[in-house]
Amino acid sequence: MAFPGSSLRIQGDDNLSSMLVGTVMRKIKSRTWKKQRYFKLQEDCMTIWYKSKKAGKPHSTFSVSDLEGVREGHQSEVLLSIADEFPPDRCFTLVFRGRRGNLDLVAESADEAQSWVRGMRKLMENLENMGERERLDQWIGDWFKKADKNKDGRMNFKETQDLLKMMNVDMNEHHTHSLFTMADKSQTGTLDDDEFVLFYKMLTQRDDVMRVFQDFSGDGQKLSKADLEDFLREEQLETEDVRQHAELLIELYEPSDAAKQLNAMTFDGFLMYLGSAEGSIQDPRWRGLFQDLGQPLCHYFISSSHNTYLMEDQLRGHSSVEGYIRALTRGCRCVEVDCWDGANGEPIVYHGHTFTSKILFKDVVQAVGKYAFKASEYPVILSIENHCSIEQQKVMAQHLNHILGGALLRSTLEGKGLTGLPSPEELKGKILLKAKKIGGLEQSPGGLAEDPLTGEVSDEDEAAEINDDNSHRDTFRRKTKKSKQRLSKELSDCVVYCKSVQFSGFKHSRTHQRFCEVSSFTESKARKHLRDAGAEFVHHNSRQLTRVYPSGFRTDSSNFNPQEMWNAGCQIVALNFQTAGEGMDLNDGLFRQNGGCGYILKPDFMRQPDRGFDPEAPQNRDSYQPLVLHIQVISGQQLPKVNIKEGSIVDPLVRVEIHGVPLDQNKQETRYIENNGFNPVWYDGLRFTVHTPELALVRFVVEDYDKTSKNDFVGQYTLPFLCVQQGYRHIHLLSRDGTRIPPASLFVHIRITELG
Repeated sequence: MAFPGSSLRIQGDDNLSSMLVGTVMRKIKSRTWKKQRYFKLQEDCMTIWYKSKKAGKPHSTFSVSDLEGVREGHQSEVLLSIADEFPPDRCFTLVFRGRRGNLDLVAESADEAQSWVRGMRKLMENLENMGERERLDQWIGDWFKKADKNKDGRMNFKETQDLLKMMNVDMNEHHTHSLFTMADKSQTGTLDDDEFVLFYKMLTQRDDVMRVFQDFSGDGQKLSKADLEDFLREEQLETEDVRQHAELLIELYEPSDAAKQLNAMTFDGFLMYLGSAEGSIQDPRWRGLFQDLGQPLCHYFISSSHNTYLMEDQLRGHSSVEGYIRALTRGCRCVEVDCWDGANGEPIVYHGHTFTSKILFKDVVQAVGKYAFKASEYPVILSIENHCSIEQQKVMAQHLNHILGGALLRSTLEGKGLTGLPSPEELKGKILLKAKKIGGLEQSPGGLAEDPLTGEVSDEDEAAEINDDNSHRDTFRRKTKKSKQRLSKELSDCVVYCKSVQFSGFKHSRTHQRFCEVSSFTESKARKHLRDAGAEFVHHNSRQLTRVYPSGFRTDSSNFNPQEMWNAGCQIVALNFQTAGEGMDLNDGLFRQNGGCGYILKPDFMRQPDRGFDPEAPQNRDSYQPLVLHIQVISGQQLPKVNIKEGSIVDPLVRVEIHGVPLDQNKQETRYIENNGFNPVWYDGLRFTVHTPELALVRFVVEDYDKTSKNDFVGQYTLPFLCVQQGYRHIHLLSRDGTRIPPASLFVHIRITELG
């Protein structure tokens, strides 16, 4: 095969050479499940193959592109559980993208482990550095291997027909045979790899892009530099350094050296540019850090997780430190720790009064200490729900101080005084505790030292909220009353800027609530405040931090729509990160910008207490200027097959959703295209009026239409309205898990105008 591994240089790399030969390692699932498996890197340098040593057992494979990272040593719960049996230098963990479980491995020697760790990292690095053309070659190579059933390096006509079904193409036999014959240059009745590339190119001819190309090409064959500049100005609406940008695009994406010498771009180069990050719908300028991070914490939306320790549902789900690692490495900046008394004086973390498994508090703190700042250097908030006795609260404080050391914020920032919340910039590299506290900031270390050994604070926990919100649902009713909880001074002293307090109304808050006090609401209570006093809620959140969490009745760990809480300026909107779906799509969409740092600056009209913004009446705000979003959904490319039934082909439709203030909530759909997931063409126009663009998110969803039952999800992409690039753009679709599914994409044309 010419294409699959051609870009991955393995010559002279001893680690990759060793992986190609293969090795026996132990796959570990638990302290008692440790099985030997034979692992081998395939010739394509993209696929890992592994199999039981026992004859007759099926083999398994995974792609290097499925991996997010490699951890060395005892860096997972499973490997920690067998730490006394296998030394860390023989252990490593392969971490998959999305919500797929880790693969924990133990090599026969430290050298073998190192060989696989270094080799896997090299393969991942190579993949990261692949150009668009190499990625496409890789993808074509994967299809060739799938279609070449008899593994002779050639593909006959029957294999070609089977391939088209796998690729979501419903094509009549005559047309398929015609393409096959044209590609069969050797006239052998089969296609070799080069002929297959030709067949693929004929199959994927982009007439939609060719129309655009020829509209701007002076001779129909190429875009001169002047042609490309016209396209960038007139269609992509670029205004700055257009000449320089045209030159750069030719340099980056034009594959033909002859065209480069003419300072021109061929159709292939044009297609490569439109399929790149620069040609995508999300403006690359807003992907990196670009916002002011020097304002008070309450001026930001903060990426936040609920029941972070859970990997599944909240009745019988598995608790794991892996939940914290995954959330933090996704840029989450506020995680929840639900603490209860455990055996041997060690506090534990789990979902109280349920059958969820339990983990040690100290293991959670260690994971937070290790992974807090891998994805972002901006502060992490530990939201503590404390059900522990005084004795075990003291143990919690010891673990926090000992394990986190200087990263734990123990006192107010020097020179900050007691006037307002510090900024994410000032708190870089710091971990803050959100929990109950005896007294106020003045009682923090360095303040007055007249505290009793223990204090009493009002009890507030999520279980108690269930009664308040749903007193009529007896099955879940618990006899909880607002009681007094005793608090240890040691744990109280760890709380500085995020003191948990009960909310007593907006009027009370205006006159009595300190800037360092945080209130928490269930989703239903937050909705009620939003309905009854939306502008008051926004005003409150311009001064105070607010946390909103899912109802206790969401026993399946489902999520509410976070947008309605962001509309009120709520900063800590806590979601179940372990549950895929619309809620997490919106969360990922909002926090994908600004370098994925987990902090997004709220619009100025939500930061100024005197602006009086009401999400229910956005037209009443100063500088109100609604915009119109025009979207032409042109085509789709290589949409994944979702129905595994033999011969089933996707009937795709595209739904575009606007999530924002109530007036902006809207969705529209294209028609569905029958039996074509490979290259469906729509040219359908959609139009949306957006009254508060600063808060709006745009979600593109592709579904497989089914007239008899609910449509199947195919892929989606969500981004902030203000990050949308105008012109001809590709949307690179994500799976339900939020991971890329290359090369699946949509091709659209975008225009944004002022509402006249």
